[in-house]
Amino acid sequence: MTTPRLDIRPFRIDIPQEQVDDLSARLAATRWPGDLPGVGWSRGVPQAYLRELATYWRDRFDWRAAEARLNALQQFVTEIDGQRLHFLHVRSPEPDATPLLLLHGWPSTVADFLEVAGPLSDPRAHGGDPADAFALVIPSLPGFGFSTPLAGPGMNAERTARMLATLMADLGHDRYGVQGGDTGSFVASEVGKAAPDSVIGVHLNAAITFPADDGELDALTGADEERWQRMQAYDDGYLQLQSTSPQTLAYALTDSPAGQLAWVVELFQRLSDLPDDGLPEDAIDRDRILTAVSIYWYTATAGSSAQAYFEAMNPAAWGAGDGQADEGDAGDWSPERGTVPTGFLLSANDVTVRAFAERDHAVVRWTEAARGGHFLAMEQPALFTDDVRALFRPLRRPRAAGVDER
Repeated sequence: MTTPRLDIRPFRIDIPQEQVDDLSARLAATRWPGDLPGVGWSRGVPQAYLRELATYWRDRFDWRAAEARLNALQQFVTEIDGQRLHFLHVRSPEPDATPLLLLHGWPSTVADFLEVAGPLSDPRAHGGDPADAFALVIPSLPGFGFSTPLAGPGMNAERTARMLATLMADLGHDRYGVQGGDTGSFVASEVGKAAPDSVIGVHLNAAITFPADDGELDALTGADEERWQRMQAYDDGYLQLQSTSPQTLAYALTDSPAGQLAWVVELFQRLSDLPDDGLPEDAIDRDRILTAVSIYWYTATAGSSAQAYFEAMNPAAWGAGDGQADEGDAGDWSPERGTVPTGFLLSANDVTVRAFAERDHAVVRWTEAARGGHFLAMEQPALFTDDVRALFRPLRRPRAAGVDER
């Protein structure tokens, strides 16, 4: 029996002007709460900084320019398993380009990959080796951006991975790589399990790893022990809220653009490679940050994107025994070990424990970068691009004829 082809339709971002005007009016009418003097970023986003950034968003940020930059790349929407799925499709001029699925996390969007899309898809034009070319498929994860509304509960990493494997097969990609960071790292690993005969390799950054039992913790030494301690000390208040009450959070962030801005920009400040009092734009261009915030705002996806955390911290999704949403304790962690060759790229502040990573994945490459933070594709695009190329270079072979180029 032949599997029906997906109904894949062209898509362009075109936010109505009345929504742009509404954002401006809401920002101008923000009711500011006040804050404590002299505490900096230690208790959240300082009001003076946020007020200035909100004014910039309202008066100087050019959404239409950001929209045009995204629309310069071909975009499509389809429906898989009842879920709307939006994706960018960046073709390569090289005939033997390797298909590569790029997966974002939270609070990221497909716009994270704008700086690396060109070098990855057309290395010849960026001073690289054309043999390193990729044909890119960059989806908005379900509940994020233009992959809305969510079809219902249960949209966890495994289900998302099966959808993406279906998409890649329908596009004619029978051998491809996967790259994912943050939430995308969990989905990327699951794509490798869902389609092990098609996925040639998985590249992960900003990945979280867990112990199987306390004995594994006792055996940690050196860098692994330091990373585990850093994870234990991590302020995961946003995770606790998004993984327990995403719907409650949605009302505030969907109604207040200043609230949505603060919720996202705090993570850009805390997770980028910055000193404690550094500003997010010291690591990532301010307009790039506001592009991400604008996508969350215009698509009203604060709540639906947070649902990914609820699904992830569900005991059935993690195999956890106690059901507690705790960044540093996943209960009786016992995932199926991945068999696809996997590479890890760690930034300066990552918490990935190598011993746990090697237990759960077929690790063939391990890179510890001395710079960069959680948003590596934006913070250090050259470093990110070079490491992705290096992982897949020995795993490639020429693309088979007949690949669907729609």
